[in-house]
Amino acid sequence: MTSRERVLAALARRPTDRVPRLLYEEAIGYTPGVERMLREHCGGRDPLDYFAMDITRVTFAPTALRRDRFAGWLGPEASEAIASGEVDEWGVRWRAGGFHHFAHIESPLRGIGDLSRIQDYPWPDLDQPYRYDGLERQVAALHAKGLAVVAYAGSAFEQAWYLRGLEELLMDMLEEPEIAHFLFDRAASFQRFAASRFAAAGVDILITGDDVAGQEGPLMRMDTWRTFLKARLAETVRATKAANPNCAVFYHSDGNVESFIPELIEVGVDILNPLQPECVDPAAIKRRYGDRLAFWGTVSVQRTMPFGTPDDVRAEVRARIRDVGRGGGLILAPAHVLGPEVPWENVAAFFEAADSMPVPAD
Repeated sequence: MTSRERVLAALARRPTDRVPRLLYEEAIGYTPGVERMLREHCGGRDPLDYFAMDITRVTFAPTALRRDRFAGWLGPEASEAIASGEVDEWGVRWRAGGFHHFAHIESPLRGIGDLSRIQDYPWPDLDQPYRYDGLERQVAALHAKGLAVVAYAGSAFEQAWYLRGLEELLMDMLEEPEIAHFLFDRAASFQRFAASRFAAAGVDILITGDDVAGQEGPLMRMDTWRTFLKARLAETVRATKAANPNCAVFYHSDGNVESFIPELIEVGVDILNPLQPECVDPAAIKRRYGDRLAFWGTVSVQRTMPFGTPDDVRAEVRARIRDVGRGGGLILAPAHVLGPEVPWENVAAFFEAADSMPVPAD
């Protein structure tokens, strides 16, 4: 099977020659320490090829808008931050942290109580066609290589809190709902436009989602999620499927998301990521929902990948393939990005076990 055939078969819960697998970062980019480690150990080869990973990504073309349009919205160091590349195209400053890849987020809309002022904010241009030029050719070229292709369409909740600040956005949802609705509308409209463009270009999996849960459960009441986020997610799913019915919609949230799963299925989500094993039992989730959802992730990045032995990694990978991959429906990956503590031997063990373990039939 080609990688793409393998991924599509797994998502359709059909037999595969092995489980599709990748490092999570192949879809979103590597953390600096892991990127250095891979460069050192992969002999100059792209990790995608070195490990014969099954999935790669396409993304937006760069924006033509100038970052200095945010100068009046950021603090006194705005010019320096813009010049250094710390300000993204939404005007959010990602100030480098003191530990590896961590960053301090500085939210340009924090502390602004006037909705009309927020409405005047200089938004990005992710709804402009030039940001998607050439996508069909890129996707076709990757398909010709036998790869499955994903694209990230953005988030609603996370992007809104990057702009507003998490605490302030949560308070808006309680006390200033018109501000929260406006921010979610803006973020979701860009997500929806991107989703339809990526799907129309032929990507196999459209990535979306928000971190709406912590390790003990939801960050908000379910009724609050329904009021502010559920319908907007449903609109993105509809836009994706209207553009390409065969494009699978992937939803990401770390933490214990079990309360959300029935309603994610209801709005049309096809793949749930990452089934964080510190918070949920991946095997139990598979038994309960595996006839309606596929799963991407499941291997611990808090315990096994950084701190386990290679034998621990092999054991967890085999358990996931046995329990979650049974009958298809699993794209095996670490449950999030790999941190700098992860040794090369554990990365190698992850792929060794994934290559050697047959996928059980139902």
